[in-house]
Amino acid sequence: MLVRIVKMSFHEHEISNFLANFEVIKEKIRNVPGNRLLELYQDKTDKCLFFTYSYWETENDLENYRNSELFNGIWTETKKLFKKKPEAWSLDKLVSLV
Repeated sequence: MLVRIVKMSFHEHEISNFLANFEVIKEKIRNVPGNRLLELYQDKTDKCLFFTYSYWETENDLENYRNSELFNGIWTETKKLFKKKPEAWSLDKLVSLV
């Protein structure tokens, strides 16, 4: 299981645009082959700071998504809204207790 975490900082006046777009695309991302989970978080103190967590069966599944037309369209729109350059991490999931 590969976990992808993306940290995004938006201009305050763009938050509603980001959230509206995420509402439209979230099911499309979640239905990409190999995607097992998609979550969106907003920082409690800095309302401009968001994180996405996505779980992927394999690194190849994530790369296929990142090279897709879907991702290209999403990224083209989302990057216009950023206040700071986003950061991303790909992690191997070792332990999960539920």
